[in-house]
Amino acid sequence: MADIPSKDAILRWISDNPALTAKRDIAKAFGIKGAQRIDLKRVLKELEDQGHLERRRRSYRDPEKLPPVSILQVQAPDAEGDLFARPLEWQGEGAEPRVLLLPRDSDGALGAGDRILARLTETPGEDQHYTARLIRKIGVNPLRILGLFRQGAEGGRILPIDKGSDKEWIVPAGAEHGAKDGELVEAEAAGPRARMGLPKARVTSRLGDPGAPRAVSLIAIHQHGIPDHFPDAVLAEADAAKPAGLKGREDLRELPLVTIDPADARDHDDAVLAQPDPDPSNEGGFILWVAIADVAHYVTPGSQLDREAKKRGNSTYFPDRVVPMLPDHLSGDLCSLHEGVARPVLALRMRIDRHGQKLSHDFHRALIRSAASLTYEEAQAAAEGNPSDRAGPLLDPVIRPLFDAYAALKSAREARQPLDLDLPERRIILNDAGEVTSVAYRDRMDAHRLVEEFMVLANVCAAETLIAKKTPLLFRVHEEPDPDRLDALREVAEASGLTLAKGQVLRTAHLNRLLGQAAGTDQAELINMSTLRSMTQAYYAPENFGHFGLALRNYAHFTSPIRRYADLIVHRALIAAHRWGKDGLQPEEIEALADTAKQISDTERRSMVAERDTTDRYLAAYLKDRVGSTFEGRISGIAKFGVFVKLDDSGADALVPIRSLGNEYFHYDRAAQTLMGADSGTTLSAGQRALVRLEEAAPISGGLVAEMIELDGQEMATGPSRRPGRPVQRKAGQAKKKAAKAAKKAARPGSPKGPKRSVSRRRK
Repeated sequence: MADIPSKDAILRWISDNPALTAKRDIAKAFGIKGAQRIDLKRVLKELEDQGHLERRRRSYRDPEKLPPVSILQVQAPDAEGDLFARPLEWQGEGAEPRVLLLPRDSDGALGAGDRILARLTETPGEDQHYTARLIRKIGVNPLRILGLFRQGAEGGRILPIDKGSDKEWIVPAGAEHGAKDGELVEAEAAGPRARMGLPKARVTSRLGDPGAPRAVSLIAIHQHGIPDHFPDAVLAEADAAKPAGLKGREDLRELPLVTIDPADARDHDDAVLAQPDPDPSNEGGFILWVAIADVAHYVTPGSQLDREAKKRGNSTYFPDRVVPMLPDHLSGDLCSLHEGVARPVLALRMRIDRHGQKLSHDFHRALIRSAASLTYEEAQAAAEGNPSDRAGPLLDPVIRPLFDAYAALKSAREARQPLDLDLPERRIILNDAGEVTSVAYRDRMDAHRLVEEFMVLANVCAAETLIAKKTPLLFRVHEEPDPDRLDALREVAEASGLTLAKGQVLRTAHLNRLLGQAAGTDQAELINMSTLRSMTQAYYAPENFGHFGLALRNYAHFTSPIRRYADLIVHRALIAAHRWGKDGLQPEEIEALADTAKQISDTERRSMVAERDTTDRYLAAYLKDRVGSTFEGRISGIAKFGVFVKLDDSGADALVPIRSLGNEYFHYDRAAQTLMGADSGTTLSAGQRALVRLEEAAPISGGLVAEMIELDGQEMATGPSRRPGRPVQRKAGQAKKKAAKAAKKAARPGSPKGPKRSVSRRRK
């Protein structure tokens, strides 16, 4: 009879035979029969207890190694085009093994996020590295879950952080990924959905304390899948970049171009200059210069930097951080037009007449040296006669001509009649700890408008030049509003006693006329919001459908290649059209323009949603200590489950659930966007003034819940709603007493005060 093998011998055999790990396979290999199987079972149990083996489904394996057949999740191709996958069953202590997918003709359909069953082989001589061959695909893009982990007796639960979601998930024992109670985690659906009970999930990453102020934007980054870490290869390529020289460029370093940006801007991608046109035939006209950072010189087609920039599509801005499209060595240094430093640019020279009409333009690949990095406030103060020490010497030769040229461009703008919405933009102000101290509205100065008008004209020139040279590009497209949305806007206008022309080709001038009727009235905000909602969303496309909102036929983004991939494409197109170098738009890029347009349009929308969600969470954190206080606001939206009220002080949107609107049934009219009381006839619609009491503020989800006290100055009955036909009697004046009590409580000494408004800047 064979002796019981030593523990080392058993471990070596399992390591050499990963496919044969059942107890019967081990017994057969060592010739163990009969009663000795009991002793073998005891040894295997000891190895399991000591952590050397892991038992799964009647088989044993080394917990520090992957099983020969594993479930993997495919990752995006690396810079060399190789496809790697991460093991979903890894339980080891060390770093997660790398698994390279070996190519096969049928593997072409695999993409990032796909889940596959694969046969693994450990790579000789490389610690914890494997190659894998596809057996079959078992799932694509599993549902990603972001929530709070709550520890249980066996595993735990994940509580949702999304507004309006009450769906919980069970985390079985062994699927916690080391998560601790109260942590913010990312997870994915695991296993088939049971007929009864909560669905199961597997924790995939731990994100830390959800209550930390800096976690707010982190939640949005993970929730929306925004890449926030640059791969080493991308950083290495950026770090290897050197400043560009004069070779192949025009020397424009003597031009006193200046940058005008927010005070806290880290990058400066555009510089401007205006000079009186010396041509006597253009009396009162100007020569305008717009110089844009030559990002294409550093980010070349097919490079590591290019692939990462295309994947990100754009920079994403949060109150406490920026997730940039390019590494800081480029965005904050080599591509940034810093004061007094020579930098490569694509420069545009334009001639305009005294009415702001463009007479001609031409592009140059050049080297410039910014004369000054001015802030908006600094430029504005100088134009108003209060120059700083830095702006003083530039007042007459640079700043005043810029504002004079802007006056001419403003005349052209008024003649063109782009859509002129008046919607104040809010800014979240944080302290050093990342906590919200106030909510301010961004001031709009002529200095802002000056830069915007220069950039709009430059974007037009870029599109016109490429069209004339028959060079493919990406247009910025904004199509005309949908007729149904216009009908809804017309109804809102008529209900407000205003008119919107019907039966003619809609132009922005017609909408501006409506906005002008509402200006200065109580309906101004409602009409501006309703007009904005009637618009289609702008996007990128290789076809030119015009820009309705700007009232422009030809428009492309050219002025921000540091933070928008679309602008980089336009730069490459200009380089190719002018034959300025080998870093222009490549044939394979032209073939992929439609796909590129769709992707970067998607990433732009992703950033917008992430930024909005983050703002909502910061506002909820700011207001959580003011639950019970009353706020004035205006109804900003109607839904079948309630109304949204935009609070005046902060701009936050609070939900007033329909169940709290009163002791009657409310009919929801989707077409008219109203809620009407079945008994009282009380009608709630967008734009009405409201006084609400804040009932809940959830910083993690960003949700605010309120109770309506007054509507257009009239008391609102409150309490549980009823179904039709079941009247509920209510004591007269009960709601009034309740509101008075709350108001008295809010007015006590030491009660929180509303946010102070402060001057802020427009994010570029």
